Amino acid sequence: MLEPGPELAAAAAAADDHRGQLGESELIGVLCGWQRMAAWAQARQAACLNELVQRRKAQSVELNRPSLAGHVDDEVAVALALTGRAAGRLLAVSVGLARLPEVLAALTVGRIDWVKASLFTDYLAGLPDEDAAEIAAAVLAGADRKTSGQLRAMLMRAVLAYDPEAAQRRREAARRDASVQAWDEVSGNAALAGRELAPADVAHASARLTEYARWLHEHGAAGTIDELRAAAYVALLTGRSLDCLLPEATAEDDGAGLPSGAGLPAGWPQMTGSINLTMPMSAWLGHSAAPGELAGYGPADAGTCRELADRAGAGARWCLTLTGSGGRAVAHACAPAGPTGPVTAIRWAAGLRSRLEFLEAGTCSHARRTSRYRPPQNLAHVIRVRQRTCSFPGCRRPARRCDLDHTVPYDKGGATCECNLAPLCRRHHQAKQAAGWRLTQDQPGVMTWRTPNGRTYQTVGDPYLG
Repeated sequence: MLEPGPELAAAAAAADDHRGQLGESELIGVLCGWQRMAAWAQARQAACLNELVQRRKAQSVELNRPSLAGHVDDEVAVALALTGRAAGRLLAVSVGLARLPEVLAALTVGRIDWVKASLFTDYLAGLPDEDAAEIAAAVLAGADRKTSGQLRAMLMRAVLAYDPEAAQRRREAARRDASVQAWDEVSGNAALAGRELAPADVAHASARLTEYARWLHEHGAAGTIDELRAAAYVALLTGRSLDCLLPEATAEDDGAGLPSGAGLPAGWPQMTGSINLTMPMSAWLGHSAAPGELAGYGPADAGTCRELADRAGAGARWCLTLTGSGGRAVAHACAPAGPTGPVTAIRWAAGLRSRLEFLEAGTCSHARRTSRYRPPQNLAHVIRVRQRTCSFPGCRRPARRCDLDHTVPYDKGGATCECNLAPLCRRHHQAKQAAGWRLTQDQPGVMTWRTPNGRTYQTVGDPYLG
């Protein structure tokens, strides 16, 4: 494989001139080549910008005119016809890359693109150079086949694990910039969002909106769950009760059945709605600051996870997952109630030993196989424990919001079993069924995708945090 540069540019251009005669895998190869070239060009641009920054700094000292270095962004803005904000962002990432040589090198050879390089500079800003470089080297090891969303989660996790107290201070400092912002959408609609909010409050409020949306749907309100979440959000913020979103007849009959807090909420005394929280037992016990994870949100610090665990009401379901090498789940058990406090947590976990269900690996024993099309609750739960997100490469939609798909269709003899079920979001479920696509599950949870261009990609599910 050619390194990005003049030779690759010439080869890609020559192939591009005859793209109509290329095979599909060859066409994808040319596409990847241009992607590497784009990354190479942006790395070169960053190097030029850093040279300009260094020159202006030197001139500022030599001429005793600090303002020279203070207006490099304006020079760049006028040269590239960028807004001041865009020029400032370009410079900030370029300067950040200058202190992360391994990240810059990965961008130069096309292992990562500009968006991914920007994530490194953003998440490692404020850390000492040596520590930032060490974290960058560790995360880069698997970055070339990760999406920007996956890479963001890896960096968040690494920074939280590196110095939890520093991460907490950074969050608290940024919270002073908390705001609610409004802006126009391209469609002509508008957006409203809170920024720099406490993660526990965001997760809790989001779960509450989902609960309200489901209640509205069950009582006849028109719209998808996402549309009803948005409608509930606006109704509550504008001082209206949720029953105003119901059909007139339903509102008259069922208004008294509104979910708790469906008028103007007085606070969040107890968890309502579904939040899938995963955290190491040691962190819950307070013995470590290892980060946890919120489904649909990403890595969260131990303090946030403990706060959400403490908010859980009496109806919360508590589960224990044992992991093996590589962080993959090997056994799982659930209980109708959790421990009453950290002191009894070890005893509670030990009491689940008899309930542990070991997940299938390698050759499936079909112990949980059923003849029905729809998997029973215990089988569905095990599948979602094994694979916590959609099984398509790079997709991070939580498994609880995915279809449980039969890899070999049920009507074609596919079993309802761990070796033939996996979570797929609706879009990638449809992709699997499209012409030219093929999905196989070679071992329980080991998914191999074959795309119409003939290339293959494998997923095994994200590891649990240790």
